[in-house]
Amino acid sequence: MAVLVVKSGGEAAMADWREGFAACAPGLEVRWWGEAGLRAEDVDYALVWDPEPGRLAAMTNLRAVFGSGAGVDGIVADPLYPRHVPLVRMSIPAATERMGEFVCWAALSLLKDARRMAIAQAERRWDEVEPPYRASQRTVGIMGLGNMGSAATRMLRGIGFPVIGWSRGRKDVPGVGSYAGPGEMAAFLARTDILVCLLPATAETRGIINSATLGGLRRGAGYIGVGRGMQQRLDDILAALEDGQLSGAVLDVFEPEPLPPGHPLWGHPRTIVTAHVASLPSRAERAAAVAAAIAGFERGEGLPNLFDHERGY
Repeated sequence: MAVLVVKSGGEAAMADWREGFAACAPGLEVRWWGEAGLRAEDVDYALVWDPEPGRLAAMTNLRAVFGSGAGVDGIVADPLYPRHVPLVRMSIPAATERMGEFVCWAALSLLKDARRMAIAQAERRWDEVEPPYRASQRTVGIMGLGNMGSAATRMLRGIGFPVIGWSRGRKDVPGVGSYAGPGEMAAFLARTDILVCLLPATAETRGIINSATLGGLRRGAGYIGVGRGMQQRLDDILAALEDGQLSGAVLDVFEPEPLPPGHPLWGHPRTIVTAHVASLPSRAERAAAVAAAIAGFERGEGLPNLFDHERGY
């Protein structure tokens, strides 16, 4: 019987994980990361979010590691990570669908000035908001056209938003104008009314959402941050909100996380803050995806959504 060790959501989440795996992989032994008596050499697979440095390397018979979220930043941050062991990203249909839903909700929230209406409700104040634009009049620019970015474009276009995209290399997404590389960034930003960051976490994308990038957008643009916290300079976002370059922002990712309680973005009248929940599938959905990947791997099939250490995603 193969052994899967889990470190995601804390020990309290293990009942959910065991229930999820029991439903789709009853032959898999699921154990808690910190369980007494767990021997490192007995572990075949690991499902983790932020393992302590060196723990995975000590599992000498480890066959594959699964990230429990879309990002694997907390895993590859381990300088001792055993690179010969395949690392699988949680890029599954349930995650991409949820991300698309979140981006649509965020874009509509910016379009309809939902933050203003929420403040008015909290104050029991009748505020007759008259949003000036329809979806068809606001172009959404998505940075990052991978699985999640592509899903978001389809859903955004379905509710009427024109969509363009920017990525490191040229992408062919139906109905979406594609911009590629640093040389086309300015043209992309100049057409964007609502900017969405869905880029992977790499050295090149660190701090990419800064005053220069935000300054290249159309005046009064909106911003949706759902990529990685390390890509955003929060002070620059705050400054752009204060001077009107940004009319609003929906922020789901931060560095550090959680966002410190005293940070001014929490109470800013033009900002919606969420707790890194944009694309997280249920534990049952993630268990089913991991179980299917393990079953295929045991049959000699390749693993899906492999992380490339050289590219950084």
